[in-house]
Amino acid sequence: MNLFNRLFKIGQAEAHSAINQFEDPIKMTEQSLRDLRQDLDKALHALAEVKALAIRARNQADTEHTRALDYENKAVLLLQKAQRQEIMSSEADRLASEALLKKAQHEAQRARATAEQQQFEATAQQLDQNVQQLKQTISQWENELKTLKARVMVSTATKTINQQLAQIDSSGTVALLERMKEKVATEEALAESYGQIAQESRSVDQEIDKALGLGSTGQASDELKALKAKLGLE
Repeated sequence: MNLFNRLFKIGQAEAHSAINQFEDPIKMTEQSLRDLRQDLDKALHALAEVKALAIRARNQADTEHTRALDYENKAVLLLQKAQRQEIMSSEADRLASEALLKKAQHEAQRARATAEQQQFEATAQQLDQNVQQLKQTISQWENELKTLKARVMVSTATKTINQQLAQIDSSGTVALLERMKEKVATEEALAESYGQIAQESRSVDQEIDKALGLGSTGQASDELKALKAKLGLE
């Protein structure tokens, strides 16, 4: 039985070609696993049938052995009866000979059944090895499938991100962001410049007031004196 001739399509040349043509490796692996499980079911069914044949042959061999012993015992009884003169010696010899012929026939059938039993058991042993190998292969590729799914998920995510980055570069978004950053920097510099100008203007006014003696403290003092004079407090 060539149960492993088509173990995995992705391990064959046409499978590699199919993958290069963008066929889904996950689906192909899952399909191959389904094929392997079908092979395992067939192998288990064949193993059960062969084991049943071996059991049947063994039971037949046991039955034939019992019948052979029975005919041998009958031949002994016939000879013992003749010895006791219960039947004629010639008749006892004839019947005993017939019984021994029956014994020989059953022994031959027993030998044939035993040979068949041995053959079926050898076949069952080979089938059992194939079943165990199939189980190991299925278990191995079930684990491989989990790893393959994880790798595909990572590669798909990486490809999506790289595609998005490539589209950003190609659309000029990065250049636009750089221009916006430059514009913000320019606006910040301009605001700082106006602030410096305003500060300079306030400083000039303060210098002029100081030179004229028009500080805010002196002006308030004059106004206070005027208010007291008005109220007759001085």
